[in-house]
Amino acid sequence: MKQFLLLLVTFITYNGNSQIKYGSNNGKFLTIKDTKVYYEEYGKGTPLLLIHGSFGGIVHFQNIIPLLSKKYRVIITDAPGLGRSEYPKSKLSYNLLAEYQSEIINTLKLDSLYVLGWSDGAVMRLILAKNRPDKVKKLIISGANYKSNAAKNLDELKNWTDPTWIEKNWTGWVNYYRKNAFKTNDWKKYVTEIKDMWFQEEYFPKSDLESIKIPTLITYGDNDMYTLEHGIEIRNAISQSQFCVIPNCSHDIFEEKPKLITKIVIDFLNNK
Repeated sequence: MKQFLLLLVTFITYNGNSQIKYGSNNGKFLTIKDTKVYYEEYGKGTPLLLIHGSFGGIVHFQNIIPLLSKKYRVIITDAPGLGRSEYPKSKLSYNLLAEYQSEIINTLKLDSLYVLGWSDGAVMRLILAKNRPDKVKKLIISGANYKSNAAKNLDELKNWTDPTWIEKNWTGWVNYYRKNAFKTNDWKKYVTEIKDMWFQEEYFPKSDLESIKIPTLITYGDNDMYTLEHGIEIRNAISQSQFCVIPNCSHDIFEEKPKLITKIVIDFLNNK
């Protein structure tokens, strides 16, 4: 994830558009599970609910929001404990974070929608799609995994869950977290709790994937941090799924190939 930290701490102008500070652009708060969750909306049309990965925020999708919002009502949140959203009252887990997304659908009274998730957000989306077939009509996931051993480099991931290593090597992210987060939020607590999330042998049984019956687009970079073999396993488990590998790309598809991935997403969503 060569540009991971740069993406977290800077806001850039995309494709000639005037600069918008996504993640701090006149958003609103929802109260979910006694937690203030920050979100922003762009565009009109069928709702498209986006969620980022660990250590991230709304800014992770700054390169694709301008394009997607021309076609859809893009709704994007900071996950609880990140960005401007308050830390949850319960310990972080994939199921808990998926429950927040489900409650956001209810609170915003979204009748029928598409959902997109990246990295850990993709894991949340898989759980959400399984739990909410009444609402979610199409699913897009990028860089997903449902087992910890899908990662190519577990030692690197272990560094990312070590507060001492983070404080020494990711000072930009720590400063960004402290600047934007609720005063009660604790980045060290966040890092410690995602360690328990990440290193479960299996996040949910494969049967949960097999229960997903909606059209699903599964994407990875050809140099993703998770193995393509694992992605193919997910693809084979979801009956109505399509599999797409983005060439010359890492895990950071939405930052590195925004025009390409956006075209693929729109084509998938427009295919009736």
